[in-house]
Amino acid sequence: MKAVAVFPKGREVKVIDVPEPTLRSPGQVRVRTLEVGVCGTDKEVVEQKHGKPPEGEDHLIVGHECLGEVVEVGEQVKNLEPGDLVVPRVRRPCPRAECAPCRAGYSDFCVTGEYTERGIQAAHGFCAELFVEEALYLHPVPRELRGVAVLTEPLTIAEKALREVGHIQTRMPWEKKEGGRAVVLGAGPVGLLGAMALMRAGFQTTMYSRSPKPNPKAEMSESLGMPYVSSKQHRVEELVKQRGRADVVYEAAGVASAGFELMKALAPNGVYVFTGVPGGEEGELDEGELMKQWVMNNQVVLGTVNAAPEDFEAAVADLGRFRTKWPGGLERLITARHAPEDYAEVVTGRKGSHIKDIIVFSRG
Repeated sequence: MKAVAVFPKGREVKVIDVPEPTLRSPGQVRVRTLEVGVCGTDKEVVEQKHGKPPEGEDHLIVGHECLGEVVEVGEQVKNLEPGDLVVPRVRRPCPRAECAPCRAGYSDFCVTGEYTERGIQAAHGFCAELFVEEALYLHPVPRELRGVAVLTEPLTIAEKALREVGHIQTRMPWEKKEGGRAVVLGAGPVGLLGAMALMRAGFQTTMYSRSPKPNPKAEMSESLGMPYVSSKQHRVEELVKQRGRADVVYEAAGVASAGFELMKALAPNGVYVFTGVPGGEEGELDEGELMKQWVMNNQVVLGTVNAAPEDFEAAVADLGRFRTKWPGGLERLITARHAPEDYAEVVTGRKGSHIKDIIVFSRG
């Protein structure tokens, strides 16, 4: 079958022919891949900044944002049947008995770092015509979400972040109003989906991104009813004057200098959520001023990565809500679909769209 793989030694990305996978245990499911999303993490894997192939292999089949259709189930699988649409989780637990999060089913909080991640870290991904997975790592998707369900995995980032923010803010014992103000840094897919989740949760949300208007991301933001402010044209102080300080800042740009500069916009008792992983960027920080701000304003800085099973379930549910609230909005976020043979050009930016690129394996 056809698969897209990266070969670290030769720095190559190409379509290869690999054997079709078969069920190896009664709890497994064979899935036909429909679509795979391409994101910044994939670019880092291709550039060898992140991830590695499985042990003893010279290549890694890429792809971790996936929508598939069940074609075969093991005899012990009760909750899935052929024809069902599914999205797979990405991370698998580490083997260490002492890792309480992994043993409890929360590998997104793994403390050893010895987890595997399909399409990223020591496990083949989903950018192939077929894959086999344990049923417990697959989440059913309603057929009516067929056109947008490939967005489930990037939405889980926001779902986990909002769940954690909710837990953190229970520290304030007085009665609080619903929602509040939020600022999202970065108008890529993770930022836009995060903004939709924040608005669904009742936050008055502002998009803060580099490119001046007009641009497709600004148009997308404003079509959702969310003001768009360019960081290139308006400093953080101007943003605060326009929109007020934010109870939640959701960073989705992966640019350290911009992320720390936006700390100035965080309100007292606020939570700042980091989701991006910056590259080799260097900058100057006023550590003393930051420390003073965090202490004097009872602020929380939260880093979050990956997602738990309940975050995938929440994401699937929210995709349905988003389609009702913003008809056509999710469809506009997916701005280009490509053949597997185009993967190398898409992931490196030589070919692609303004917001979200998808690799299509099957139109089923």
